[in-house]
Amino acid sequence: MAPPRNVVKIAVQMRDAIPQLIQLDQAKPLAAVLKEVCDAWSLPHSERYALQFADGHRRYITENNRMEIKNGSILCLSTAPDREAERLLRGLQSESREGRREALRHLLLLAPDLTFAREVISRDGLQRLGTIIEDGDDLGEVLALALRAFLELMEHGVVSWETLSIPFVRKVVCYVNMNLMDASVQPLALGLLENVTLSSPTLGQLVKSEVPLDRLLVHLQVMNQQLQTKAMALLTALLQGATPAERKYMLDYLWQKNLRQFIYKNIIHSAAPLGDEMAHHLYVLQALMLGLLEPRMRTPLDPYSQEQREQLQALRQAAFEPEGESMGAGLSADRRRSLCAREFRKLGFSNSNPAQDLERVPPGLLALDNMLYFSRQAPSAYSRFVLENSSREDKHECPFARSSIQLTVLLCDLLHVGEPCSETAQDFSPMFFGQDQSFHELFCVSIQLLNKTWKEMRATQEDFDKVMQVVREQLARTLALKPSSLELFRTKVNALTYGEVLRLRQTERLHQEGTLAPPILELREKLKPELLGLIRQQRLLRLCEGTLFHKISSRRRQDKLWFCCLSPNHKVLQYGDVEEGVGLPTPESLPEQLPVADIRALLTGKDCPHVREKGSGKQNKDVWELAFSVSYDHGEEEAYLNFIAPSKREFHLWTDGLSALLGNPMGSEQTRLDLEQLLTMETKLRLLELENVPIPEQPPPVPPPPTNFNFCYDCSIAEP
Repeated sequence: MAPPRNVVKIAVQMRDAIPQLIQLDQAKPLAAVLKEVCDAWSLPHSERYALQFADGHRRYITENNRMEIKNGSILCLSTAPDREAERLLRGLQSESREGRREALRHLLLLAPDLTFAREVISRDGLQRLGTIIEDGDDLGEVLALALRAFLELMEHGVVSWETLSIPFVRKVVCYVNMNLMDASVQPLALGLLENVTLSSPTLGQLVKSEVPLDRLLVHLQVMNQQLQTKAMALLTALLQGATPAERKYMLDYLWQKNLRQFIYKNIIHSAAPLGDEMAHHLYVLQALMLGLLEPRMRTPLDPYSQEQREQLQALRQAAFEPEGESMGAGLSADRRRSLCAREFRKLGFSNSNPAQDLERVPPGLLALDNMLYFSRQAPSAYSRFVLENSSREDKHECPFARSSIQLTVLLCDLLHVGEPCSETAQDFSPMFFGQDQSFHELFCVSIQLLNKTWKEMRATQEDFDKVMQVVREQLARTLALKPSSLELFRTKVNALTYGEVLRLRQTERLHQEGTLAPPILELREKLKPELLGLIRQQRLLRLCEGTLFHKISSRRRQDKLWFCCLSPNHKVLQYGDVEEGVGLPTPESLPEQLPVADIRALLTGKDCPHVREKGSGKQNKDVWELAFSVSYDHGEEEAYLNFIAPSKREFHLWTDGLSALLGNPMGSEQTRLDLEQLLTMETKLRLLELENVPIPEQPPPVPPPPTNFNFCYDCSIAEP
């Protein structure tokens, strides 16, 4: 008979005793269970004992967590938490250094348990640990154990960090500032000050005034990963607690001391792997660095600011100064204003007064900062961008100013500028520590990428939002790779062309649909021969319908037409000249015939003889992309029948059909697209009944055969 659901079978052990195997009734009070366990071992005063989990942190069993006991759990009988707390706190006052050390070690072992921690705290355990830390009689292991135990007890949140005394915090600061200090003490002291700074603004100001930035830089430059991590934690805590002006001053000072270069070379690219905690602190530091851009992002352009008007004029002059000088000399004020307004339009502003474009927040003045940085740091690329687009047709030009404003918004969104830091995120980008002015440099790469993508998409003004979506995807995908430098980012993002983005979208869509699962791929492979046969049949039918082709004279004129088709029995190509304006001829009326059996090979592109004879050039490229020929036996000589397809589609259909006639595979792009479309449709039809049914990656294993086949029925034996 199965035991009731609230009864679990467990083992209880005790030192120097035979373990007990009992059935624990979860409905029975814990005190009664303890009484039964103690009685089995003839132990009086069961209230002096408690049960603990035998593994892990040896947590005490209470009425709150007893449901975590499962069948097969191993518990141990130990001293009750209140009596154990009293014993260990008495040990902290021992005259013997070894006695204090043992008491601290045992206290540290039990401190993660909330039940035990409450008993210690209620008996002024934190004050006793604080006394050991403040006295500082032993700067070695005893101090390190006391700090660690203090931190463990405070982590439970029973007591607020704000209750710590100023002398206590100052003493911990002394341990951080000491030159000769035990290596195990300073990381703990730094960790304690980090918690104080994050939890108490008042004590945080004390820590900020007592711990100089230079001291933290010294700790960061020590090749001790734990010390580096805790120093970085305190540094980010101090930065988070500072005002925006103080934070800017602190970061500028740290950058002057080459902290960025040190982080990049000795922490990010250290031989030792980067820990999760350090990765989080680097993420916070990156977020705080980018957060310095928020005031500019939230500030609109002031049309009455002389400085900002001059910056706009500098932007215009950097692109059009030679032209402006030649056209503006000796002009009236009205004519000069009209000229400036036209040039601002060419620059890509939506309004003749560019201040109106920059009144939007975000990006506010940050967009102007980016444009100015690009024009000054990459003047040739800036001039090329503006002049190249201003020389295009109006509908095809990529507006620099509008693109810059939208791109700045996009970058702020991707990099979470101005958003509060996550408490757990580790998503920092190494390249922001490998480059000064990293945000502006990233903008310079991104604006050139936008212009490149605009040309690849052959975009018009109506496609602006579509281009920005593609650029966003290009930047997001590349940033997710966490390139280690700006140059590597530039290389990777430029390799992610518009065509590659489309391919990745298609692949991801197929993954979401489950089309790339191994069983589906196997099904597609089985369907391919049948569908290729269907495409082959369609191509041959198209050849039987026939097509009008142009003849190209020596002067490159395409004024003569001829018609070619395949006979219904697929054995003869029939062709002949056709007069313009006359309907399509019937196959019987065509004078020339070419038996398919006489065809040797199919030639395409530059291999065709009628293309080789015409020389080279841009016009010729348009021709050879549509050219194909068939070579055939004409007596003892080799002759050619030359074609110029009227369109790319006709080129694919005819080359596929002729390849099928010759027994060769159909390798055109049109065949690939048709096959993919047919495979997708056929696969979906086959899987209609399996909708919402998960398809396993691997087929289920075939069970082994039975040991005998005695269960088989012998049909040859007649029944009586």
